[in-house]
Amino acid sequence: MLLTGSGLVSAINFTYNVATARFLGPDGFGHATAVYTLLILMSAFTLSFQIVSAKVVAQQSTPEEKSAAFRTFHRAAWVCSTVVAMLLALSRNAIAQYFNLPSPLLVVLLAIGAAFYIPLGSKRGYIQGACSFRELAINVVLEGFVRLCGSLVMIGLGFGVPGVIAANAGAMAIAYLFAIRGLAPARPAEIHLNVAFREGLQAIVFFVGWVAINNCDIVVVKHFFAPTSAGLYAAVALVGRVVISLSWAVISTMFPVAAGSDRPRELERSILGTSLLLVFAIGATVTLALRLAPAALWTGLFGSRFMAASGHNLPFLLSFYAATTTVYALSVTIIAYEMSHKIANTGWLQLAVTIVLVAGMYRFHASLEQVIRVQLDMMAFLLFIVAMPFFLSLVKVKRIAGGPGGTLAGELRIIRRVSEDEVIAEFLKADFRGPEFEDYQKSLSEIVVTPNLAASSENALRRALLFIRHGALWRELPKGTEWFEVEVSPADLPCIRVFPRAHWRKLARGNFAVPGVVQSVAARFKKRDSEEAFLTKIRNLSMEAQQDSPGGAVLLIGLNENGPFTLLDGNHRVVASLLVSPATLKRFRFYCGLSSRMAECCWYETNTATLFRYAANLVRHITHDPEMEVERLLQNS
Repeated sequence: MLLTGSGLVSAINFTYNVATARFLGPDGFGHATAVYTLLILMSAFTLSFQIVSAKVVAQQSTPEEKSAAFRTFHRAAWVCSTVVAMLLALSRNAIAQYFNLPSPLLVVLLAIGAAFYIPLGSKRGYIQGACSFRELAINVVLEGFVRLCGSLVMIGLGFGVPGVIAANAGAMAIAYLFAIRGLAPARPAEIHLNVAFREGLQAIVFFVGWVAINNCDIVVVKHFFAPTSAGLYAAVALVGRVVISLSWAVISTMFPVAAGSDRPRELERSILGTSLLLVFAIGATVTLALRLAPAALWTGLFGSRFMAASGHNLPFLLSFYAATTTVYALSVTIIAYEMSHKIANTGWLQLAVTIVLVAGMYRFHASLEQVIRVQLDMMAFLLFIVAMPFFLSLVKVKRIAGGPGGTLAGELRIIRRVSEDEVIAEFLKADFRGPEFEDYQKSLSEIVVTPNLAASSENALRRALLFIRHGALWRELPKGTEWFEVEVSPADLPCIRVFPRAHWRKLARGNFAVPGVVQSVAARFKKRDSEEAFLTKIRNLSMEAQQDSPGGAVLLIGLNENGPFTLLDGNHRVVASLLVSPATLKRFRFYCGLSSRMAECCWYETNTATLFRYAANLVRHITHDPEMEVERLLQNS
């Protein structure tokens, strides 16, 4: 139903654009498109409310709770739309002057449409969250149909561009009024707003960048170019909307498939690869067809005034724009794939590229062709950045499969399942002698050395203590990570990697497997390169291993029990112990954290996406003071 509705809406919108271009001419079509583009830019608010509302409504179990959740977002949407509408109305003269519009009345009509358009997003979110897909498809088609028919009627009555904008505002209002019928009485519900917001934030950021990239060029061209050239460019940009619309149908199909139950990595890559191939085929077909289409075709569609006023090779501009949009559609496919796995940090990257894109078009706009070329360069850059982690991942998988420098998959023997509280307690034991804990070593030594795991207050306090030094490290582990005590033998070492940071990177030289790193450290000792503090620490730990003293807890992380695994804590102790003898592994208690989402953690798999996630977490928790948290817990106890 949704795909059928989307296809029908695309056909209606294309007919609307062709009809208004033909009847209004280049100047009038440029004015109408500029105002409509502003409305589309505001769809970032609409889509944001729709995404979060759909998520929260879907989490509720009864119609009454769904109704209560919807009303919460509906009120917020009306507050937002009222503010946006007032700002548009108050700044109507400045906006009209910036876009070279004939009258501020067009901005006032836009404000009326925005007042209904943003709350419409919350209503559609309710419909989507309640899985009423037929009603959602009908509502979207209704909006497009009213826009098309209303615009033709207003043009026929002689109202021109103001009539078209009024028809657009009317379409928003009618779609809003007919969106929901028969809401259940609201019952107070425990609405998980914080969870929904955290999960929806990155999707919201993505849609903001998506809307901006697809429309900012029309805004810039309308400001810098004459009305006739701006109208011609608006007609050219129609092909980009067609490519994005068709590609979005593929992406919408890929999204729920990729977001389903856990699959082998090979199947996951085939899902992404197939989607990329389909999007590329769509874009290449449209681009080639536009390049080969005769100019007379566009004269028949848009009217002779467009061809007479252009002075450009219209088939070339159309195909050039379609190729640019195809490159962007490939980037969107990869970003959406990451969104399906809840690691869409590339949405922030897209937003940053949008800012640079706008700045580039402001700097280089000598011709319409140059504006498109700036977009092509930036979209190619975006595609390179978002695609690089996946290509690196493919190379990494081949190496792990047994190529040069790779590691072999092993299997650890699980002894028992353990709680996260126990793992934190063991982690803290090995770390509590550090200078960061000097202020607490006397007063809190008892709960660290002899932990009572049944006491929730002690567990909270130990967690706060650990976060004094390792908060940034622990927060990167995926939520729901399961912990086990495991047995590690010398035969398992090839599937265990050292922590890919600091001195270990220099020692590993691309191969982080523990046996190779041990050999590298041993070679450094033979060269008597013992002045480094790092090697001195290893030497001291090796002396402890010779005395057969308890080694404490060692933490591993991995996707599953088949490996490979990364040493999260205990790198120095394990390497120092192996320099003495592989048999010294029995000194340690090994704990392993397993999660199917561990590839999101930069400690396990380092790439652009995971590092961006790490940076975002640092910013998100920059105001958190773990020492104040320790003091608060001590006062409460």
